Amino acid sequence: MTAPGASSATTYKMGPKGQVVIPKQIRDRLDLKPGDRLLVREAQDGVHIRKAVVDAAERQAILARLRGALAGAPSLTAGLEAERRAEREREDRSSRRAAP
Repeated sequence: MTAPGASSATTYKMGPKGQVVIPKQIRDRLDLKPGDRLLVREAQDGVHIRKAVVDAAERQAILARLRGALAGAPSLTAGLEAERRAEREREDRSSRRAAP
């Protein structure tokens, strides 16, 4: 008996690093995108792979790590404002020289 949504099986070769390509038709049908997290579970009959669901706690942990990585970085807004001030000063000096 075939599971709902299942199609006929095809044999694929595993690469030297243990990688297996998920066929495009299946990726499209399951809306799998590069970077998606997959849950890989060993089962009695082989390996089961499904799209992982990221819960709210994991999402918060990921955001906290990203915030921590950016915490010491200089403010991009402050840098842009400083560049704009310097540009405005150059324009002012240049316009004063050009004035009769």
